[in-house]
Amino acid sequence: MRNAIQKRSFGFIDQKEVFEYTFFNKSGMSVSAINYGGALTDISVINKRGKLENIILRFDSLADYLNPVNPYFGSLIGRYSNRIKDASFRLDNQIYRLGKNDNGNTLHGGFIGFDKVIWDIIPLADNSGIMLHYTSCDTDEGFPGELVVRVSYTLTDDNCLVIDYLATTNKPTPVSLTSHPYFNLSGGTDTTILNHILKIYGTQYVETGSMLLPTGKILNVANTPFDFRQQKRIGRDIQSLPMGFDHSWVLNSNLLTHNQLYLAAEVFEFQSGRSLLVYTDQPAVHFYSGNFLNGTLSSNQGARKFVQHAGFCLETQSYPDSPNNNNFPNSILYPGEKYNSSTVYKFSVNDY
Repeated sequence: MRNAIQKRSFGFIDQKEVFEYTFFNKSGMSVSAINYGGALTDISVINKRGKLENIILRFDSLADYLNPVNPYFGSLIGRYSNRIKDASFRLDNQIYRLGKNDNGNTLHGGFIGFDKVIWDIIPLADNSGIMLHYTSCDTDEGFPGELVVRVSYTLTDDNCLVIDYLATTNKPTPVSLTSHPYFNLSGGTDTTILNHILKIYGTQYVETGSMLLPTGKILNVANTPFDFRQQKRIGRDIQSLPMGFDHSWVLNSNLLTHNQLYLAAEVFEFQSGRSLLVYTDQPAVHFYSGNFLNGTLSSNQGARKFVQHAGFCLETQSYPDSPNNNNFPNSILYPGEKYNSSTVYKFSVNDY
């Protein structure tokens, strides 16, 4: 029998209570999330010495999560992850105008994306996780159609966090959902992730220009800083980029390796011995190296400051700005269809 899911008050928003839910597996691993933004607030995994530590960046309080400069710590992202150029797109001969929350563009769904709403949460019957529900109304942030979304977080006994997404709409609309945890597999022992070893299962990446917007070109990673086809320190080539990595890799979809999901990336951290495998059915993984963190945000009452590159994100998703690029994979959901997607974060430890 699993331990019961723990539920505790995490604060209030306009007199509505926010809760944190924590669930466990038989191996001792635990995952916590709050219903504000569906944010993952803790993923605790043992290291090679048997010590249980949280391996994602988190805040201490709801007030910190409500801070306008919160960089999407652990949040669910929608309706459309990443950027949409000029905060607009054309669909069925109509132009839709979106919230301009990123230098005239739309980022992660706009001013009030899925990261800034309160989700309904129901614990799963077997105590393995939680089900989150939210309905986005027609014209929210300018997007057409009512979008009904369900997301489940499930923790398996072999240390996998499984995120399943389901969405339906009553009008054609772009959809690309993802989760935004910032990982640091050292558990905070190392202030940055530059010494983490990364491999990405993609031979191409989406070229970006100004403001990190796609140019429409798909380029080969060979002989570029984006070549992670073999294991490589995240910090090895990072100085050759203006800020760091904030790019989408095209995944090798022929590598079906985990319940019909393909392996997108693997990460290893020597001090802790922890490793992370990321599986998805999405066409891309966006690797972000925490470039805009600058030490002004912190946790543990300010004891742990989140400096530049304090954490990394591996966001499974469609290509950025797909609604404006006909050569990118389709990201439009139509009435009568179901948006079904899964991502698996699998954790293990090796005593090297």
